[in-house]
Amino acid sequence: MTLLAATEFMQSSAMVILALLTFAVGLGAIRLLIGPSLADRVVALDFIGTVCAGMIGVYSIHTGEPLYLRASVVIALVLFLGTVGFSIFLEKRGAP
Repeated sequence: MTLLAATEFMQSSAMVILALLTFAVGLGAIRLLIGPSLADRVVALDFIGTVCAGMIGVYSIHTGEPLYLRASVVIALVLFLGTVGFSIFLEKRGAP
């Protein structure tokens, strides 16, 4: 496989992966809207954020711009802190 063919394969693979991740965000949004409890909605929101961070990472590979990876890591860290904060909130409030 030549370098040009490998590059074209990476470009087309990135587009397919971005489409699948967009579908996953749609499913997460449905779960966010119909989640029966607050914890379900928070997990769905965390899932959407994590998938969006993954989308940014794939887009970074697609464009060849490594700066986007830093943004993806920052988003993932903020999501992690939000999840920890929510779990502390549920622990103090008394988990349902």
